[in-house]
Amino acid sequence: MKRALISVSDKTGVADFAQGLIKRGFEIISTGGTFNILKDAGIAVIRIEDVTHFPEMLDGRVKTLHPMIHGGLLAKRDNPAHMAKLEEEHIALIDLVCVNLYPFKETIEKSGITESEAIEQIDIGGPSMLRSAAKNFESVYVVVDKADYTPVLDKLDDDKMDNQFRRQLAAKAFRHTAAYDTLISSYLTKELEIEFPEKLSLTYDFKQGMRYGENAHQKAAFYQSALPNDFSIAAAKQLHGKELSYNNIKDADAALKVVSEFKQPAVVAMKHMNPCGVGTGETINAAWKKAFDADKTSIFGGIIALNREVDLETATELHHLFLEIIIAPSFTDTAYDILAKKKNLRVMTIDFSQKDQADKYEYVSVMGGLLVQERDQVIDQMEELKTVTEKLPTSDEKEAMLFAQRIVKHVKSNAIVIATKDQTLGIGAGQMNRVGSVKIALEQALEHGMVEPFVLASDAYFPMDDSVEYAADHGITAIIQPGGSIKDQESIDMANRKNIAMVFSDRRHFKH
Repeated sequence: MKRALISVSDKTGVADFAQGLIKRGFEIISTGGTFNILKDAGIAVIRIEDVTHFPEMLDGRVKTLHPMIHGGLLAKRDNPAHMAKLEEEHIALIDLVCVNLYPFKETIEKSGITESEAIEQIDIGGPSMLRSAAKNFESVYVVVDKADYTPVLDKLDDDKMDNQFRRQLAAKAFRHTAAYDTLISSYLTKELEIEFPEKLSLTYDFKQGMRYGENAHQKAAFYQSALPNDFSIAAAKQLHGKELSYNNIKDADAALKVVSEFKQPAVVAMKHMNPCGVGTGETINAAWKKAFDADKTSIFGGIIALNREVDLETATELHHLFLEIIIAPSFTDTAYDILAKKKNLRVMTIDFSQKDQADKYEYVSVMGGLLVQERDQVIDQMEELKTVTEKLPTSDEKEAMLFAQRIVKHVKSNAIVIATKDQTLGIGAGQMNRVGSVKIALEQALEHGMVEPFVLASDAYFPMDDSVEYAADHGITAIIQPGGSIKDQESIDMANRKNIAMVFSDRRHFKH
């Protein structure tokens, strides 16, 4: 008779699976709580102690770590020496292992959990059995996912438990134990406040397939962190519209990062990973109007992120535009109803109360490696600004500078943002020279007419004075830049000649 060992933390469907195995000629071995569940269901089941001839000990820490178990799992059926040794030691073969592990993830997600409580939820015997069974997949079926209960039984019915299917089960088991170990190591690494460990393991859960990636010829999928963050596009709830695309997800993520910079009502229009309009105001509608007025052209086909509930007035104005996504903390019923009239518009909500818990680090893949860095979450402060020109900036100009600084760090370098204290007027992004970005930003800004104060923020220093000269000649009243060029004095002298104010922040905000 074939033998199956079942020991699961998630007991959903396990009694039916065990009964299905018995009908197909298996006898069942089990442990602890799983044994009781099966027995209460009227299923014939053998205690693990009756196989090992050794009691569970150390509060259940040791129960399956025994040659009577692992010998039965690891023996190679086509190796006469292995089979002879099993017979000599009276060890029976185990043909199927069904195990899922202690709920370590669920434990550490709870508030107030101590390290000792977390440690007790580290499974030892379970991963060991899974690894033994998966290593010997040619002879042992390893089941770690309840979604596989029915496929396994079907394969047994049809006598089609082929080697390819066994390998698939084994690969899934090793992915499962690898992810489990990653969660444990990540938890302890975080507790120890180790920023950059000598080995970096990350684990993600499949969230959805995608029709394609950045382009139609590129395959793609979306994965969510195994310990999801509530303030992330992965955790956002989609209320309406078609499935998100690869590019939608990247743009929405970028928009969330910008809008989370502000406490007051704020709206961000995002296009191709760069903000094209940002506005703040007393109300979300006032903020929306400023974001829209900032660039009425680029917003076409863009993404809108708002940090307050969307009301009917704002929704009505949004409804008139072609947009890909609107994401906000919530929508009034009437606002949702009007937006839902557009079949393909994605309407999404996200918990802005959790924005302070957003990921601290960001990861960028390169061929053969991975770059890891802290997110640029620094917010420049008024008292940090150092005036380097004869003309002092006004208080309004300083406010406008700090507003622009919050935006410029989210714009692709070389980055230039022209703004008032509550609205972007022009954004120059991704140019190979800085003066090119200045010209693009000013071309946009001048379409608005002169607005006081009319300030410019640069994500990095000016390598020469041409950007300062061009900006001053086109109405800029004050400039904020980090400084640090060997030609800083030339830029300062130019600002003095043009009678504009300039301050240094002493902090660069590159975004590549």
